[in-house]
Amino acid sequence: MSVLTVTHNPLLLVITFNESKCLHQSHPPVTTVMKILLSSSICTLLLLGFLNGPVESRTLHADGCSANVHFHELRKHFSDIRSDAISADGEIGVKLLDTSLMKNVQEGQTCCFVRLLLRFYVERVFSNYESSQPHQQRCASSLANAFVSIRKEMHKCHCNCGEETQRTIDSVLAKFDKLQIEQAAQKAVGELDTVLEWLEGLAPTS
Repeated sequence: MSVLTVTHNPLLLVITFNESKCLHQSHPPVTTVMKILLSSSICTLLLLGFLNGPVESRTLHADGCSANVHFHELRKHFSDIRSDAISADGEIGVKLLDTSLMKNVQEGQTCCFVRLLLRFYVERVFSNYESSQPHQQRCASSLANAFVSIRKEMHKCHCNCGEETQRTIDSVLAKFDKLQIEQAAQKAVGELDTVLEWLEGLAPTS
């Protein structure tokens, strides 16, 4: 602004001009500052994305039904409560679920079996799971909510449940009911690894 001052003193004009020039050199243009800040912000976001890792979302296929599942989140929540559930299992000789039980699901019954299995975990297992650690209790709640979401997606299509599939689930419920309820819930949570592995098999990676 001082450069525009009208004066007849050549020395003053030179001084004010040099002062303006110095100020101009010491402060980069606004556009340059904005570019620097924008570049810095982008780099920060990219770094955070790299540190957090990609969000893995896969589509679970069960007969004519499908559901979008974030398996990495399920695995993370399960890993936080797995050791506690296994160490609290006092009925090592009893097994509620195993790989053969799920692999032997009849053709055309996968959708029904998935829905019944998730219902079992939501209504009987997670509702009775207790931990002295608040974080582990929150993880169990997160797993329950995720299972509810999967069930809602699968309820959009029609699943025919055969008698053999219902008997299979009934046998799991019978073994569950024979145990003390909190003990049974701990055992079922400890066996989630088998369940998640089977579900992941229904959602092949692209």
